[in-house]
Amino acid sequence: METPLSVPDPASQPGHASPEPRRHAGAPLYGALDLGTNNCRLLLAVPARAGFRVVGSFSRMIRLGEGLRATGHLSEAAQERALDALAACAAKLARQPPGRFRAVATEACRKATNGAAFIARASRETGLAIDIISPREEAELAMESCLVLLDAQAAEGVRRAVLFDIGGGSTELALVRVAPGERPEPAGYASLPAGVITLAEAFGDAARTREGFARMVEHVSDLLAPFEAVHRLADQVFRGGVHLVGTSGTVTTLAGVALDLPCYRRAWVDGVTLDAQSTDAALAHILALDEGGIAAHPCIGPDRAEFVLPGCAVYAAIRRLWPAPKVTVADRGLREGILLRLIAKDRAGPARWR
Repeated sequence: METPLSVPDPASQPGHASPEPRRHAGAPLYGALDLGTNNCRLLLAVPARAGFRVVGSFSRMIRLGEGLRATGHLSEAAQERALDALAACAAKLARQPPGRFRAVATEACRKATNGAAFIARASRETGLAIDIISPREEAELAMESCLVLLDAQAAEGVRRAVLFDIGGGSTELALVRVAPGERPEPAGYASLPAGVITLAEAFGDAARTREGFARMVEHVSDLLAPFEAVHRLADQVFRGGVHLVGTSGTVTTLAGVALDLPCYRRAWVDGVTLDAQSTDAALAHILALDEGGIAAHPCIGPDRAEFVLPGCAVYAAIRRLWPAPKVTVADRGLREGILLRLIAKDRAGPARWR
């Protein structure tokens, strides 16, 4: 559920939802925070005719899920990194307090034995109320963020789309029905226990080798098999009725490489539809690089270098099972989905707001 901020303004204390969104230069201000397994991200935005306009943001790699696969709990070091990032977000929110705000946590906090305790600690220390959401809601929010892209696919004759989000701790899948002039509808969900951190830790040093990469692809393929058995997408892909939409950093990285960008820029990538041969060539290019080359690539960088091949293995498994001719790249996800939901509720009227 949506929760008000705990910042010095009395109208934003816990348990109180302001009757009207606070305003930024005359427009109501909204906020969304995504506490993921690998990153902590914040967006502040005001409504616009086509969704919203971003007026503030924050992103930091925190590796909250580091070591979780082996121990089953969030380490103290990982918690401290996350708390530092959350404190920075809280400070930014205090300077620009939105009237509508929601913060969510995903796979690491879902899986960790101390996940709920950490969220309670984070609330005490930063004043941020954070919801641990289900895999289904995570997939729904990703779909919400991509509605405009799905509408565009419907206009081109696509009837089904596979939306995938390769995260730090898991990969979320959503099968979506699309039709011209109609709101896209979910037809199936799955959450795979394979994200860039979980695969990197499970395969260790082998994750950075060609042999290890092939094993990761096989592992993810096995995890995808039950979803395919239920929905029988391979035949539909062959007939041309299914499109792939990727919302993860892995896919945006592949797009940056495929487009031969001198550096990564969201505006150059978000919403781009690439033919599969281009993304396959980008994947082959990354596989041909050594560790130093991956870290030095302008669309990757040293901080993300160790997670690129695990993410690419998930993408390669998806492409192998569902070889759609094109993939749409979306540099958007949970935060954007949250913002769009909050704005839509206010536009629908006070009765819809809780």
